[in-house]
Amino acid sequence: MVVELISVGTELLLGNIVNTNTQYLAEKCALLGLSMYHQVTVGDNRERLSEVLTNALNRSDVVILTGGLGPTEDDLTKEVCAEVMGFSLEEDAHTKERIKKYFKNSIYKEIPDNNWKQALVPLGAIVLENDNGTAPGLIMEKDGKAAILLPGPPNELKPLFRDQVFPYLQKLQPEVIRSQMIKICGHGESQVEDKLLDLIDGQSNPTIATYAKTAEVHLRVTAKASSEEEAKSLLKPVVKEIKNRFGNDVYTTKEEETLEMTVVRLLKKYDLTVTTAESCTGGLIAGRLVNVPGASEVFREGFITYSNKAKRKLLDVSKSTLKKYGAVSEQTAKEMATGGVFATDADVCIAVTGIAGPDSDGEKPVGLVYISCYMKDKVKVEEYHFKGNREKIREQSVVKALDLLRRSILANYHS
Repeated sequence: MVVELISVGTELLLGNIVNTNTQYLAEKCALLGLSMYHQVTVGDNRERLSEVLTNALNRSDVVILTGGLGPTEDDLTKEVCAEVMGFSLEEDAHTKERIKKYFKNSIYKEIPDNNWKQALVPLGAIVLENDNGTAPGLIMEKDGKAAILLPGPPNELKPLFRDQVFPYLQKLQPEVIRSQMIKICGHGESQVEDKLLDLIDGQSNPTIATYAKTAEVHLRVTAKASSEEEAKSLLKPVVKEIKNRFGNDVYTTKEEETLEMTVVRLLKKYDLTVTTAESCTGGLIAGRLVNVPGASEVFREGFITYSNKAKRKLLDVSKSTLKKYGAVSEQTAKEMATGGVFATDADVCIAVTGIAGPDSDGEKPVGLVYISCYMKDKVKVEEYHFKGNREKIREQSVVKALDLLRRSILANYHS
């Protein structure tokens, strides 16, 4: 089955908004085993949208349109789709009541008249209830084709797709398609592929796809079968073999679990508390950790010690160490991690110091980063020479720091 994505909105063409919806939907469609050959972005223009939709319906079985379902005059997606597919619009009483309820529970006292436009739905369409906004999602079916209309805001689109569209698309598929995600730290994409080359070259069903992330590689193993049980049985030996080859470099096999979620889970499991001590990353590690629900149970404190004075005052880094070895050094990283533990009575501290650029200090190169972890009276330090701009160097530092923390916990507690 072939699916096509159409993103509607002049603001997307102008670059005012980053189109994260396309990435999300493309990934989910791949998970369903749907073929995708085209993704189109079109502005808020009736003629151009009509042309794009007509072409999409001619070459694809399912067309997913995002955006253009709002109350304003330039929100044209529903109207154009109805016109192209031959549907008439009528007011839907249930949707109208939901709009009233939404405004009643909001900060607004009155409902602008143009919002009633969103209560008009194509006659015979499937109406998808939107619990996070006023515009319902819609599915229009005709002549073996389907157009799925979703609101543009991601906080509205994602729940609608997950809870209502994903199951709908699953039913259209003649085969059961199941995927297993494997997330790896410590290897580049080419290294991962090299280790799996025999599996990839010989693959037919399941298939293995690699995705390069910042300092991570994600693998998606996908199997097609006539039943759920058969798909799982096809996946199991391949996933097991990949995990055997990479060992503890695999940090999760759960689609939704991030590296920081894995770290927080391990900290909770072994009843550990953590403190962060950051220089060049400026609080990014702490930010990633506290984004995880329940992190308050394990996160003790976060230090941003950008200056030498702060390193001395807050983390008790010695003046002689800073003078002899410099702020960016193995010795300073060790003392930062040690000082973080003793300053907060935490079980573990992860510390980072480095040169993110764009300018070096004249002696040490941009991209030189030291990451240190103190746990159980032992300090481990890793030296990195990252490439890229300032943002990229900081991002890589954060991932490597979280992974060092994860591996240190496993080394000390995992049997």
